[in-house]
Amino acid sequence: MKLQELSPAPGAVKAAYRKGRGAGSGNGKTAGRGHKGQNARSGGGVRPGFEGGQLPLYRKLPKRGFKNRFAKQYAIVNLSDLERYESGAVVDLETLLADGTVKNAFDGLKVLGNGELTRPLTVKATRFSASAKEKIEAAGGKTEVV
Repeated sequence: MKLQELSPAPGAVKAAYRKGRGAGSGNGKTAGRGHKGQNARSGGGVRPGFEGGQLPLYRKLPKRGFKNRFAKQYAIVNLSDLERYESGAVVDLETLLADGTVKNAFDGLKVLGNGELTRPLTVKATRFSASAKEKIEAAGGKTEVV
């Protein structure tokens, strides 16, 4: 069997349904739109969510919550994730993105204090939790806010 000899299974391919191509096609004249009415017109039909004048669902449901549009979203990393770097290494967002510890940069990097750090590292981040800063400095490392 060659590539050019391949063909779909019999009955798998159906001829295109050609609308408005004369009476003989079985779908001429009104082209399946029926006679007159809103849906027979060009541009006819109703907008999405319209329920015929009945109060639509999106107006019936209560509004909930508040979304702060100025909120910052940080890429989060824990001290337990930084444990794998060798002593004296400089760990920043680029390093973490490069080795896949962090998938997205978002609005910066935040270091949280979950886990222990046993070696001195220089950590550059946008934000540090108090416990993370304390543990990094206790291990002999440095924290730099960028």
